[in-house]
Amino acid sequence: MGGQQVTHGQEWRGEDLRGKNVTVAGLGVSGVPAAKVLVGLGAHVTVVNDGDDERARAQAAELAELGVTVRLGDGTASDSGSAADLPDGTELIVTAPGWRPDKPLFAAADQAGVPVWGDVELAWRLRDLDGRTPAPWLCVTGTNGKTTTTRMLASILEAAGLRTAAVGNIGVSLLDAVLGDTEYDVLAVELSSYQLHWAPSLRAHSATVLNLAPDHLDWHGSMAAYAADKGRIYEGNQVACVYNKADKATEDLVREADVEEGCRAIGFTLGTPGPSEVGVVDGILVDRAFVENRQKNAQELAEVTDVQPSVPHNIANALAAAALARAFGVPATAVRDGLRAFRPDAHRIAHVADVDGVAYVDDSKATNTHAAEASLVSYESVVWIAGGLAKGATFDELVTRAAKRLRAVVLIGADRALIREALERHAPEVPVVELDRTDDGAMAAAVAEARALARQGDTVLLAPACASMDMFANYNARGEAFETAVRELG
Repeated sequence: MGGQQVTHGQEWRGEDLRGKNVTVAGLGVSGVPAAKVLVGLGAHVTVVNDGDDERARAQAAELAELGVTVRLGDGTASDSGSAADLPDGTELIVTAPGWRPDKPLFAAADQAGVPVWGDVELAWRLRDLDGRTPAPWLCVTGTNGKTTTTRMLASILEAAGLRTAAVGNIGVSLLDAVLGDTEYDVLAVELSSYQLHWAPSLRAHSATVLNLAPDHLDWHGSMAAYAADKGRIYEGNQVACVYNKADKATEDLVREADVEEGCRAIGFTLGTPGPSEVGVVDGILVDRAFVENRQKNAQELAEVTDVQPSVPHNIANALAAAALARAFGVPATAVRDGLRAFRPDAHRIAHVADVDGVAYVDDSKATNTHAAEASLVSYESVVWIAGGLAKGATFDELVTRAAKRLRAVVLIGADRALIREALERHAPEVPVVELDRTDDGAMAAAVAEARALARQGDTVLLAPACASMDMFANYNARGEAFETAVRELG
């Protein structure tokens, strides 16, 4: 494994930030805590924010009481600064992860030689503040399955008696985790591609890229840039780079990574594992990576039935979590106990009910084509409810792979025509119902149409392959609408 060294920018740590002029880009769930932490470290903080709504003004007022200067809006008002302008004297930018790299603010920073950190980078540099002993990070990313895998990993670590938390893109914020009163033994860290883009000096104990498929290309600009940001998670790994044997792109990222001497590449597979891999043999999850004489020996970790739901992509998540835990020295019994104790979040392949011999499954979390495909291939005969905001995605490959499983399709949402056109090209024999409505009753109408199309033994599957914000507040609200409509069928 080799590759290009990531440029770290300034090597400042927490104690070096006192008196520095720091600009925080964006308010919200990451910007406000970052600003408060920086003020506590003695930095002079200015916040710039694109929005100027009631919530932003309330957050600005809260920060102003701490001595933070806040610039709201786009600079059109005479009394506001512009989020496109680099505040005078800025020595460091700490950005919310969602701010796109092509923002004028970052171009100005680059021209001025000002480093840019995300909240993850800030947490990483503060983890040993005041002489703390920092907890190692076991890091998880991928197009799909990040949250489930991270929570599985935390459950396994807890079963081993370790003080841990699922943090990062979920659960406890990383700044709270590294600066709070709890002394963790190890952290299970979910990281998005946005967060990784802005975390150049992160160096994990061990990490995994679960899978790679086109997503957020409007933010990254290209698939190559998206993959490169995901691959940052492997840089400087100490013990194990865990990759997906079924997704060569993840292995390629491991090969390109610059890691510490002795760090190993560990594959996970739904098939029989070879040496330095974890996999499945006769319904048993087995380890041939962290055992003595791995050429000949294997360690039983758990049964496939210990993973709920026991669908292929969720078993793959469990294997990745197990590999990271084993890299940290967790015993096999803790892997089994942790997987048995784990329960997935709502709206992730959640069986809602059986009505008239038809199963209804909520996977509203399937917000891209890769996640939707993982759901569709888990069932033999599907009435598929799909559609929403496509985020620049295309659907030909998904429809081609899923066509033989489709009993019928019900389409909703702003970009439903893109899916309909792919179905016309690659599955013209599949019945399609299109709903041109976005009112509160739209999901109930979709479920009613799906019920009329389904036959006994089928699965009605909400796996939209799209984001939800055209019709719903978020994917949770979309899933709740589906579940409510299904229960009303009964």
